[in-house]
Amino acid sequence: MNGRTVLERFPAGGPRGSWPAEEFAQARRSEGLSAEVVMDLATDMFLVIVRSGDVADATA
Repeated sequence: MNGRTVLERFPAGGPRGSWPAEEFAQARRSEGLSAEVVMDLATDMFLVIVRSGDVADATA
């Protein structure tokens, strides 16, 4: 995944009605990061990512 930073990983088999990856991403977006949730099929995990430029911009 070039050009992306993984902020957090969440198992795909979470409790029904629970969206921890989406909630985490929303919290990061409220902090000014453009966080996205993507699925890593190889590990069966949801990843919360930001594009490389967004991490540098947020820490500046």
